[in-house]
Amino acid sequence: MFDEFKKELIEKNELQYGAEIREKYGDQVVEESNANLMGLSKEKYDESEQFRLELEKTLLAAFNAGDPGSDIAQEACDLHRQWLSVFYPGYTKEYHRCMGELYVSDERFRANYDKLAPGCTDFFRDAINIYCKE
Repeated sequence: MFDEFKKELIEKNELQYGAEIREKYGDQVVEESNANLMGLSKEKYDESEQFRLELEKTLLAAFNAGDPGSDIAQEACDLHRQWLSVFYPGYTKEYHRCMGELYVSDERFRANYDKLAPGCTDFFRDAINIYCKE
């Protein structure tokens, strides 16, 4: 049953973004990502959902505090790193920074964080940039 759920996630992603992400990143990257998702255990997927929920709660608190360099904002970024790492085991700081820029530049992704509060996506990108400094 969980395998069917993962297949549906992949099919939905392919329908919405498949052509775009395959053109941008190549078939091999997309296929590896899909294989990684199919290989996730229910426990690992559930853990990723906990990271996501905690991230949203922590990010909103950080946004309301107003400082992307604060401890709570950096905690949100670390939760984001943990969440990203479930789906992209090859995590790097550069990848993380690029995701922050994608969230700001693409309205589909911006909506995910601006639903928490208007302007939250820009704040999150700024916090990610601080988190990922060398």
